[in-house]
Amino acid sequence: MRHHREELWFHTDRRVAFVNITPQVEAALTTSGIREGLCLVNAMHISASVFINDDERGLHADFEQWLETLVPYGPTDRWRHNDTGEDNADSHIKRQIFGREITVAISEGRLDFGPWEQIFYGEFDGRRRKRVLVKLIGE
Repeated sequence: MRHHREELWFHTDRRVAFVNITPQVEAALTTSGIREGLCLVNAMHISASVFINDDERGLHADFEQWLETLVPYGPTDRWRHNDTGEDNADSHIKRQIFGREITVAISEGRLDFGPWEQIFYGEFDGRRRKRVLVKLIGE
């Protein structure tokens, strides 16, 4: 069994952002030479996420609005985590909602997606450098 590991680094200008990382994951797969197996992609920070969905601007705006309604950033004193001097309690909760990682099958050297599926990095406390792990395992 072969394996390949890559780190992707992101620094968003906005506090909340959704970045399509499918091309970077596909490039890692090509580099790996793996034709059949599994691809794991996970956020390595507790205020960011990796998820699969459609690459549609309106949908991403809906995600952001829904998350802010469900778990608002402010007032920041509403969240106990922020008693530590942080102001990002909401980003930790948003990450729990969107999840840490995804797994995609690799078939015939390609990510085995359904229609419209793409891989996204979800940033909930941006404006600083964070990483995503891509781990490919197979033959």
